[in-house]
Amino acid sequence: MFQLRPYQAEAKQAILTAWDEGFRKTLLVLPTGCGKTIVFSSVTETQVNKGHRVLIMAHRGELLEQAADKLKAASGIDSVLEKAESTSLGSMFPVTVGSVQSLAQAKRLARFSSDYFQDIIVDEAHHCLSDSYKNILEHFPDANILGVTATPDRGDRRNLGEFFDTLAYEYSMVDAIHEGYLSPIKAQTIPLELDIGDVGISNGDFSASDIGNVLEPYLYQIAEKMWEYCHGRKTVVFLPLIATSQKFCSILNETTGLRAAEINGKSTDRAEILSDFENGKYDVLCNSMLLTEGWDCPSVDCIIVLRPTKIRALYQQMVGRGMRLSPGKDNLLLLDFLWLSEKHDLCKPSSLISKDEQIAGIIDERMKTDTEAFDLVEAEEQAERDVLAEREGNLAKELSQMRKRKSRLVDPIQYALSIAAEDLANYVPSFAWEMAPPSEKQLAFLERRGISAESVYNAGLASLLIGKLKRRQDAGLSTPKQIRCLERYGFRQVGTWQFDDAGALISRLAQNNWRVPYGVTPALYRP
Repeated sequence: MFQLRPYQAEAKQAILTAWDEGFRKTLLVLPTGCGKTIVFSSVTETQVNKGHRVLIMAHRGELLEQAADKLKAASGIDSVLEKAESTSLGSMFPVTVGSVQSLAQAKRLARFSSDYFQDIIVDEAHHCLSDSYKNILEHFPDANILGVTATPDRGDRRNLGEFFDTLAYEYSMVDAIHEGYLSPIKAQTIPLELDIGDVGISNGDFSASDIGNVLEPYLYQIAEKMWEYCHGRKTVVFLPLIATSQKFCSILNETTGLRAAEINGKSTDRAEILSDFENGKYDVLCNSMLLTEGWDCPSVDCIIVLRPTKIRALYQQMVGRGMRLSPGKDNLLLLDFLWLSEKHDLCKPSSLISKDEQIAGIIDERMKTDTEAFDLVEAEEQAERDVLAEREGNLAKELSQMRKRKSRLVDPIQYALSIAAEDLANYVPSFAWEMAPPSEKQLAFLERRGISAESVYNAGLASLLIGKLKRRQDAGLSTPKQIRCLERYGFRQVGTWQFDDAGALISRLAQNNWRVPYGVTPALYRP
C-alpha cells in the first residue's frame, strides 16, 4: 500500500469535500510525475468502501493498464476491463477500467443503466470536452465526476470551466520542485536557429509533416550539438515523424559517440528496447511522440523537444518524462532550440512554470542570451519579482492616498504585489461558483485578517485570498497588518518577509517614536 504524500492527502480530501458540497463535476490539477493515479486510486478506494461502483476512463490501452495496476498496488482493489470483448456488466468487481472508444458505442453504452456508476474518473480531463466523452458522462447524470489533468493554461481553464463545476485542488510544478517531489530543471538553449515561420497548422497544432521537413537539413548539426550537451546523460528526444525519428537515430549512431535506439507504434520489440534503455544499454531514446503518456523512466535526466508545439499540456507531458526523482540525479537538462516563429503561442521552457506573458518573455530573452544552463524555477522567481516590483511602482501613485489613510486594512491588489503572487495579481474566474459574489463569511474572514473586502468582487478571488492567508500563516510569513504598517513607511515587498523579521522592524520603529531609524532606506531595506 502507498503512503500518500501531504499534498496527495490534501488533494484527496478536497475532492471528497467538493463532492459532499454538491460540486458533482470537479477537477484535480497535478503536474506530470506527482502521482495523479495514486490520488484517484485512493479516492476510488474510499468510494468503493461506501458501496459505490466506480468507472475509470482513459483513451489508450497503456493508460488503462497503468490505472488498473496502480489501483491494485495502492489499494488492493481488483478491477474489470470494459474494452472490446471484455465487459464489466455482471462482474463482482466494483471498479471498471473503461476504454472510451468502446464505451462510446451507442449500443454498448445503452446496456448500462443510468445509475450503474456512482463515481467516474477521467484521466486527461481535457478530453471531457470531446463528444465521445460527453456522451458517456451524460449517460450517467447523477454520477460524481473527477477530471485529472496537468496544469492548464488560462485558456484551457476557461474551457474546462464550461464543463466542470469547480477546481478541487491544484498543486503547481514550482511547489513540487521546491518541496522535493520533482527534479529541478536546468534550461539550456542550443544556438541553432530553426525557422518554422511557414509551418502550417493541423488539428490545432503545428503540422508534424511540415516540422519534419524543416528539421531534415539540420539533423546532422543537431546530432553534433547533442554530443556536446548530452554526453553522460540519459536522453529522450521527441520528434515529429517516425521517419524523422528513425533517421535521426541512425545519424546519432553513425556520427557521435552516443548509443541511440528508436521506438514507434509499430515496434515489435518495444518492451525490450525500453528495458535496455532503462538499464543503460542506450544513451538516447528517439521517438515520434509515442512516450508522451503511460511511460515512466525516472533516471531520464535530459529532454530534447524536436517537435515544437502550441499545446501546453503536450509540452508538459514531454518534459515530464524527465522530471521524476531518481538516485544520483541532480536535475533535468531541458535543451531548447531557437525556433524562429512569428506565432506567439509556441510553447517554450518558460511555458512550464509561468502563465504570465511578461514573466515568460523575460525568461525567453534570457534563454536567447545565456550561454550556460540556468535553473528555470530560480529564473522564474527572479523575473516574477522584477515584474511585480515594476507593477508595484506603477501602482504606487494610485495607492499613495490609500496608504496615507488611517485604514487598518490592506488592498487586495497591493497585497498580491507585496507577496509576489502572480496568480493572485492576475486572477480571472473560470468556474460558475467563482463568479458568484463573495459570501459574508468570506468577507468577514478577510477583514479579520486585515484585507479590505471592498475590491473582492467574486467568491473565487475571496477563496484564493483565504487560501493564501492560511498557507502564509503556516509558513511563518508576514501578515497583512504588518504589510500595511511597514509599507506606509515606504518599505517594499514586505509580503516576502518572515513574520518575525517584520515584527522586529515594527518594534524598532515603535522604539524610535515611529520614525525610520537613521541609516535605513525603506525602499532598499531587506531583512
